[in-house]
Amino acid sequence: MINKWIAGVILLLGSSLNLVQAAPTNLETLMVKAPGVDKPMAFKVTLPASYGENLDKRYVLLFDFHPRSRGYLEGMHDWMSHNGDWPWLETIIVTAPDGDQALGKLKSQAIEQEGSVALLDFMGQSLLPAIDAKYRTNGFRIMNGFTGNAGLVLYTLLNRPELFNAYLAASPVLSDDFAYVIKSAADKLEKLKGKPRYLMLTTSDSDFEQRQLEDFAALEELLETTNHPALHYKVKRFDGTYYMTQPILATAYGIEWLFDDYHRVLSPDSDIAKGGVKAILDHYSYLSQQKYGFPVPSTDSLIALADAEFAKDKDNGLAVYLAAVEANPDSHTAHDALARAYGELKMFDLAIAQQKQALAKTDHPFWTRKYSESLAALEAQRH
Repeated sequence: MINKWIAGVILLLGSSLNLVQAAPTNLETLMVKAPGVDKPMAFKVTLPASYGENLDKRYVLLFDFHPRSRGYLEGMHDWMSHNGDWPWLETIIVTAPDGDQALGKLKSQAIEQEGSVALLDFMGQSLLPAIDAKYRTNGFRIMNGFTGNAGLVLYTLLNRPELFNAYLAASPVLSDDFAYVIKSAADKLEKLKGKPRYLMLTTSDSDFEQRQLEDFAALEELLETTNHPALHYKVKRFDGTYYMTQPILATAYGIEWLFDDYHRVLSPDSDIAKGGVKAILDHYSYLSQQKYGFPVPSTDSLIALADAEFAKDKDNGLAVYLAAVEANPDSHTAHDALARAYGELKMFDLAIAQQKQALAKTDHPFWTRKYSESLAALEAQRH
């Protein structure tokens, strides 16, 4: 029994060691100079695990003002992105220096001086350009924050919405005219225009948040009643949970909500899919060009529609499979789906040609094995 217990401990320790070895180690320091300040600010940059390997890949950016947020953001991101960008697209995480007086002064001005935009100018003219110049960003930016920094997230959204695409504000400080968010929200929400922006606003009923709940409710009502077609938002309560758990919950829910349309396959009976191939392609064109700024593949949603149509009408279904390949010519799954359809129609030469295309477009061991087996089966049926 003792030997089994020792063996179990060894296995557990081995697993723990593997987890430690798998944790991201791509931590760098980016020195950024603010106008009129002699000493550069030392921002911490955590690069995704694949950054040094996938040299052609560009990445989402997430920024947080709190220096200690790096620990939980880094760990959550590593866990939530290591299964092929799902549910968190691989992201470059940047956090602010701890105790930098110049940055502290800029933040204080934003909080205390109505109309101050010095912090926003620093982010827009110095910080973000420095990040983009050194790292392979893809243009999609997220600003994340908790309590006072969440208040600054809202301040940024209202005063310089173009700086980020998405804003995650957990338990924001709003009382006492913090950064003049509540005072200016109604007018500035009405002025939000251009490309879509995304806001996840969260809070709870913990003791520490009680003082903010009245203003939080007022902001929520403004979001519900103000005309702001460019702003997509979600408000979520985590009542009954601990105060210090709030940023963890808010980040997890915010990431899932934000990237849901990237990952979720459209059901064939969804409103969009009912419009057919064109409606699906228009939807993914909107996501690619308006929301994200980089390609969002339509493959899986087209294949789902093709499967449903093929079960009812082989010709209609085949046309959708062909559309999936035309829209996503480098997708191995699109070629495989078309091969499967040709195989069911006993059009084996065409099926084999498509299966070979699928095999040529991936080097992943699982898919190469699967497609090789399918190819062998098709060749056997042809003979």
